[in-house]
Amino acid sequence: MNENLFASFIAPTTLGLPAAVLIILFPPLLIPTSKYLINNRLITTQQWLIKLTSKQMMTMHNTKGRTWSLMLVSLIIFIATTNLLGLLPHSFTPTTQLSMNLAMAIPLWAGAVIMGFRSKIKNALAHFLPQGTPTPLIPMLVIIETISLLIQPMALAVRLTANITAGHLLMHLIGSATLAMSTINLPSTLIIFTILILLTILEIAVALIQAYVFTLLVSLYLHDNT
Repeated sequence: MNENLFASFIAPTTLGLPAAVLIILFPPLLIPTSKYLINNRLITTQQWLIKLTSKQMMTMHNTKGRTWSLMLVSLIIFIATTNLLGLLPHSFTPTTQLSMNLAMAIPLWAGAVIMGFRSKIKNALAHFLPQGTPTPLIPMLVIIETISLLIQPMALAVRLTANITAGHLLMHLIGSATLAMSTINLPSTLIIFTILILLTILEIAVALIQAYVFTLLVSLYLHDNT
């Protein structure tokens, strides 16, 4: 049971070679592009959504922060498409791997922090010591603020991993219960199957929301350092 339950989280291999890289590169191929002057409805809707998301994330940024807009839009599209593809049967979701999420979170967080220390070193150092702090509490607050700064990328990665993993496990358990009940009690099976459909809709929303939350938090870290 445990092997089947966690089988979807094992990195797939093809002929003994890891296939995770190919799976990670696959979602960008699903983004349609157009070579024509007049776009169709799908391309127009896609561009409208990208423009709306970019505008919402970049409104609070200054000119320097807005130079990250292309990277942030690419990040949210990549995470969203990866999460959605992971909901397909017999598929693999790379964002359930903490190592991959850390590989995305740490460079983005480090880039924002380094930019803050290079361009606004006084403001960056001021975050470690709030104004009006009593003198005896200064060493403790500096340590606490330093730890809170260092765990930001870990919090980003763990949040995304936990939400995607929990949803997949719950869907697996309810799906197994539906199959088990189908030979015992048909009315109960229909009820559980309805719950499974509602949970699938919820997971689609969670996949999109977690992509937005991850990118928005990176955008907030960038805002604090530009």
